[in-house]
Parts: sequence; C-alpha cells; structure tokens
Amino acid sequence: MGRKKRPLPKFENVTIQSVAAEGKAIAKIDDKVIFVPFTAPGDVVDIKVVKKKRSYLEGKVTRFHHYSDKRIEPKCSHFGLCGGCKWQHISYEDQLINKNQQVIDSLERIAKVPVKEYLPIMGSDNQFYYRNKLEYTFSNRRWLTSNDGENLPHTNGVGFHLPGLFDKILDIDHCYLQKDPSNDIRLFIKDFANTNGLSYYDVRNHEGLLRNLIIRTSSTNQLMVIVIFAYDDTGVNNLLTALSEKFPEITSLMYVINGKKNETIWDQDIKLFKGQPYIIEKMTRPVKDVPDLEFKVGPISFYQTNPDQARKLYQTAFDFAELTGDELVYDLYTGTGTIAAFISQSAKKVVGIESVEQAIEDAKENSKLNNINNTVFYAGDMLKILTQEFIEENGTPDVIFTDPPRAGMHEKVVKQILRSNPEKIVYVSCNPATQARDIALLSEQYTVEKIQPVDMFPHTHHVENVALLKRKS
Repeated sequence: MGRKKRPLPKFENVTIQSVAAEGKAIAKIDDKVIFVPFTAPGDVVDIKVVKKKRSYLEGKVTRFHHYSDKRIEPKCSHFGLCGGCKWQHISYEDQLINKNQQVIDSLERIAKVPVKEYLPIMGSDNQFYYRNKLEYTFSNRRWLTSNDGENLPHTNGVGFHLPGLFDKILDIDHCYLQKDPSNDIRLFIKDFANTNGLSYYDVRNHEGLLRNLIIRTSSTNQLMVIVIFAYDDTGVNNLLTALSEKFPEITSLMYVINGKKNETIWDQDIKLFKGQPYIIEKMTRPVKDVPDLEFKVGPISFYQTNPDQARKLYQTAFDFAELTGDELVYDLYTGTGTIAAFISQSAKKVVGIESVEQAIEDAKENSKLNNINNTVFYAGDMLKILTQEFIEENGTPDVIFTDPPRAGMHEKVVKQILRSNPEKIVYVSCNPATQARDIALLSEQYTVEKIQPVDMFPHTHHVENVALLKRKS
C-alpha cells in the first residue's frame, strides 16, 4: 500500500513581489519562491499551491485581500482563464519596463559579458488587434463554470485550449488579438454549425466534424480562412458556401479534411474552395523611393504575426548591420526569406539557410516576386548545411544574420560561426535567455556593441531582442 501524498500547502496574506518568466509573478515564503499567474506586484492574496518542485512552488490565487496600484482593468472578459494575454491586468508602460529588464537580466546573468549600449525597448503602436493570424479549435467539451447550470442543449465551443487541458476549450465571445471580421467569422461558423446540427470534434474519442479554424489577414486587406474538418460530409460544402456568401471579402477560402489524431495540416491536402491559394502581404523596404516588398502568404507559410512590429524589428537589424552593398551575407534560419529580401538591396549577395523545405520554396518565390536576383537559399538541417565545405563553396560571410527558434543555436552551429569569423553578427532572438547563452560562447571573438528589444506581443511576457556583435580587433 503506497504512502498517502501530503496535501499541498496554502498560504494567506501573501504579497506578490515581482514579475517573473512565462507571464507569472513571484511571491516568497521562507525563502521559497512561489510562481503565481494573473497577479501583479503589490497584490496581497491567499495562495493554494498546485505544484511542488524542489526549488520552487506553483500556486493559484484563491482570494484577493488587496489589489496592487499597478493593476488595471483587463479589457477581455476571458482574462484569468485564457492563457493568451496574461499581462492584460498590467499597464502597457509597466509591461515594457518588465520586458526591457528581462532582456538586461538575461545578458547580465547568463551571458555575463559587457554590452556597450542598451537601447530602450520599442513598444507596439497597437496593443490590441495586432495579430494577422489566429487558430481556433472546435470542441464538444467547452469549459463550464459552476454557473452554467446542468440543462444545457450542448457543450460545444470554439476558441482556445485552456492552459494544461488538452481536451477543454474556452469558448470565445470576443478576441482582441485580430481585427475584424475575425470575430464575426468565428461566431458565424459557430451559429451555422449549431443551427444545422454540425458536430464538434471530440478529441478523446476522435469523432465529430468540425476541428479547427485558421484566419489570416494582411496589410493589403486580403483575408484567408481555412476550415479543418475531420471527414468529408455534405455539411462541409454547406458551411463553406454559406461562409463565402456571408463574407464576400474573403479572398482565399480553403479547407482540409484531416482524419489524423493530431491537428497539424502541413502534411495534408489543403483544398481551395474560393479565390486564390494565398494572400499578399506588403512591407516597406529600408531603402527609400523603391517599391514595397510583397510576400505571398500561403496556408502554411510563416510570416511574422505582428507585421507592424516586424517592420521595426527588421529595420533595427538592417541598421545594426550598416551594409554598404559589397558584403556577402548569410541569413541563418531564414524562414520564408523575409529578412533576406529586406536586406538584399544593400548587399552583394545573401545566402539563406532554413530546415523547412516548404519555407525555402516560399523564400525563392518571394525573391522572384520582388525581382530580387542576389539571393540563394538552401534547405536542410543547419548542423549539416553550415559546414566548412559549404562556406568554401559559397564564400566566407562578411555579415551573418541569425534568427533561430526559441531553443537558440546548437553549440556546433555557434562554433562554425566562430570559424567563419564574419566581421559582424546580427542576432535576432525571440528568447533572450538562449540568446544570452549563445552570446556567451560568441564572446571569445566578439564584443556586444548594442542591443535593441522589440515588443512583438503586447500583454504577453514574450519579447524579441536584436544584438549587434562585432569581431574583436
């Protein structure tokens, strides 16, 4: 007979001290750190511990005794359940202060190298409706509160997964992340499905028709909608027809029949129901008096989800590099080649490397679309592509741009960069902690000249950072 687990502790009248990682805040009791979501420094709360680790605890608030003067009223009615905008209760000014400090702390505590110039974080002009892509999930197991009652006609919902619950969906009334008609489209599909008896997906039993909904918008006011179904059915055509009639502004209406148990669609046949199989996104070039860059964005193409801030991010990277037009540039983790296209006019040649083959095909297409003739792209694992033989074949880079995923760069990639010894490295990162780790390795040959944080995702803890590294003389 196993030992009974000890009940997890509860604490009363605890003062929240500071903001922490992952959008949570910190309290301390007897030198033990407790991470608590949806709180602000200065809140006084009762906490129930929900997870106990060797070096820290995780808890949730059961009662507020005092609200912090740093707290503001969240705009979204779903705040506190939805995991998407965990900092809506903190003023945007304080969010920027916290994100700026997060970058500084990462460099000082992890990289432990001097930075010549810290530039203040670039905030977002739009704190709401800034995303150009949202993905919703249909479920017959929406989240129910104690006030919902027992005699419901159905428990269908379309929205976002609740944090930590793979089978529960928070039914969304209004989302402040994407501009109109995003909410109207989601609500129309929901009403049509309920009225016409279309079933919602049951992720436990893998049955039900409606699975997912993806909505993409663009700065050119084009609109892509992708509806994902579990199987083919007369309801598929009926829903898509009704959707296209209700929203004639949809320029690309697509659908997928996904019978797999997972939700990925990149390996599925994405079918066009109406319009074109892509939308066009535009971005102003860094060089004046030339046409805007245009990018074809398909159903599985990657494009920065906050396009206005992406423009600031790329402009910062471009300015840091100070290209003269004579440089051979490597663009590591190039994705769909957006940075390569952005800087191409000011470089002699740009060599892009990316692991996702479809992204490289998009990069080639985007260069062709913009009449860019000085870019070349390679698809494959960075570890296997970026070798000494590759550098001998393509030339030693004068400047390297690198924009890796959250995990940062593999140590062997860092060592290869050191061997190639470019004059400058412009490191764009979505994770200051792994960026700082990599910078520590690069510091044996490079100094950190300056860093520029950029806020891509207001009301979240996420922050991008651009660092300029110069070769030591």
